[in-house]
Parts: sequence; C-alpha cells; structure tokens
Amino acid sequence: MEQVRKLPIGIQSFEKLRTEGYLYVDKTAAIHRIVSTSIPYFLSRPRRFGKSLLISTFEAYFEGKKELFEGLDIALLETKWEKYPVLHLDLNAEKFDTIESLEAILSRYLERWERVWGKEDNQTLSGRFEGVIRRACEKTGKGVVVLIDEYDKPMLSAISDEKLSDDHRRTLKAFFSVLKSSDRYLRFVFLTGVAKFAQISIFSDLNQLMDISLKPDYAMLCGISKDELLKNFVPELKKMVQKQQLTFDEVVEKMTCQYDGYHFAPQSEGMFNPFSVLNALHFGDFDDYWFQTGTPTFLVHLLQESDFDLRRIVDGIMLESAGFSEYRADVNNPIPLLYQSGYLTIKRYDQQFKLYTLGFPNDEVRYGFLKFLAPYYTTVKSRE
Repeated sequence: MEQVRKLPIGIQSFEKLRTEGYLYVDKTAAIHRIVSTSIPYFLSRPRRFGKSLLISTFEAYFEGKKELFEGLDIALLETKWEKYPVLHLDLNAEKFDTIESLEAILSRYLERWERVWGKEDNQTLSGRFEGVIRRACEKTGKGVVVLIDEYDKPMLSAISDEKLSDDHRRTLKAFFSVLKSSDRYLRFVFLTGVAKFAQISIFSDLNQLMDISLKPDYAMLCGISKDELLKNFVPELKKMVQKQQLTFDEVVEKMTCQYDGYHFAPQSEGMFNPFSVLNALHFGDFDDYWFQTGTPTFLVHLLQESDFDLRRIVDGIMLESAGFSEYRADVNNPIPLLYQSGYLTIKRYDQQFKLYTLGFPNDEVRYGFLKFLAPYYTTVKSRE
C-alpha cells in the first residue's frame, strides 16, 4: 500500500512539524544567514504565508534544539549550537476590539515570562517587559531573543475605530520601544506582520530595525518557489495527474496559473502561495483555498470607507517606492494594504522613477477578488 506523506497544512510549530514527520520545504540555509547576525529584522508577508512557522523555526534554533534540524541545510552550516533565552510574543489569536484586550494579552505573556525570569514592582507593561529582558540576560549570561509574530494585528483590528486605534498605537509604541532601550541585553529580534504602519511610530523609534520585506535576498524566505514545488512534491503532483486526467506538465502549468505569481522584490522569482499549494495537493483539486479562509475584516472596513475605484487595478496600478514603507491606515488609499495583504503583487519596477506596477498575482486571487471582495464596497452586481 502506498504511503501517504503528511503535508503541513495549518502547522505553525516547527517542532511539531519535525517530530511528527510532516513534509518540510527546507528554508534553513536562508535562516542560518539571518541568525548569524545580531541585526533586528522586520518582515511583512500576507496572511497564511508561513510567517508563524518561520518564527517558530527561529525559536527552535535559538533554544538549541539541534536534533530538530537533522538532515536540513543548517545542520551542515552551523558549527556551534547554543541555547538562548527566548521571548516569543504571538499577537495573532485575539480580536483586540477593546484596549483592555490588548493590555490583557501583553500582561498574560509578561506573567508567563516573569514566572521564569522573576518579577519586580514596576507595574507598567513596558517596564515589566524591560525587566524581563534584563533579568533573562543577567541570569543566563546570554543575549535575549525576542520574536514577535503579527505585531500589527491590534492595529488592523481597530482600523475603522479611530479612538481604539489611537489607544492601541500608544500601548504598542511604549511596549515595543523597550527593544531599542534594551539593545545591550538582546541577541536577536525578529518581527513579522502584514502591514507597516507609519503612524504607530514603532519604526521611527526602532530605527535599528532592518526591513527585509522588499529585499531580493529574502524574497524566498516564505512561500514555495517553482523549483521547490518540483523538488519536494512530485508524488503529490503525480496523484493530481491521475485525478485530473492531465499530463504532469499540464498539472504544473495549472498550479502555476492558479497559485504562483507573488513577487516580494523587483525582478525576484515568483512564489506560490504555500497554503493553497498544500491544500490543492492534499485534495487533488484546483480550488480557491486561500481566498476561502476569509477576507480580513480590516480590509473590508477599509474598502467600504474608501472611494477608490478598484477597477483601476485590473490592468495594473502604479505605486511609488515610499508607498510600501510610509503607508498610513487613515489615508484614503487602500493600494499599499492590498499589496501587503496579498491581493496585489509586484509586476514591474521602473528603477529610474522608482515606480512599482502592481497587479493580481494569479487566477485564484483575481477571480476570488472580483467574486467575493468587490460586493462588500460596490453596488456593481457580481454578474456584471
């Protein structure tokens, strides 16, 4: 009987993925290049693109779990495995519909860390965070690793509520500013998110952060390239050949049209949506898996309040380079956030004028957008 390989659909824990025998597309050579530095990083990628698994992989590496990396590229590259104190903050699981909800989850994480590293009398969230980092470094003699997943979820949740947005902004600004003042205690910092908000001031306060979201060297850090698809998933592709009554090349071409086409840097290789690819290979059908997971509420609210004619993007729309890094959620322009959310991607780049041309990455997003998203903010009937 043919053995069915385990595809990591929805698996966000690197340790679970490795210990339970799930298939892993090896990204550890790029990961090793990053962890070999002490630079604080920021990476923006769309939802369900592997950011949480990436953060979990960093966590396993800095916890010195060498056994989880056996057989991977990093096992040949790393000569000295060390264990560091790791503070992993995941902001993806809450609604953040009140200021109390944000404060509560931050306090919950702080309490967990304080049980390990001790507690002082300082009652402010930022003061407690600074204290945990300092004590963890002093007690271990090692720099602290801070990993923050979906840092912008509170801001995105409050995008249509100006007062709540201001409250979340102040709380996050004070909390994350600790990462700059505590630099001498830190070994490594990595933040992920969907958007880069200018008005939150986190990036002006943390001016040491290196934003690698649009850098060619890191374009393949999340997602699946065509080479990786053909190297890692041949048995699953052959099963699709049988089910779909197509040739192998036709299946690959259909996968490419449906799920490929994400470009995270000018002239970079196209990347497949990993969530859609894994589901398509699991079920053997070319369905709209990523789009069916739901349109983010923050995006629906933004489009409903915007008078921007999104029909302009069908043939491609231009955006200046500054638009990626200076986006403000209260500006009546949804294009940067549509890019960051994965509904648009880079098609061309004019280096002379520093202009990006953005468009739909693939058929799944193109037809899903027109069918499901447009009716939220336009009176145009879906059949039109």
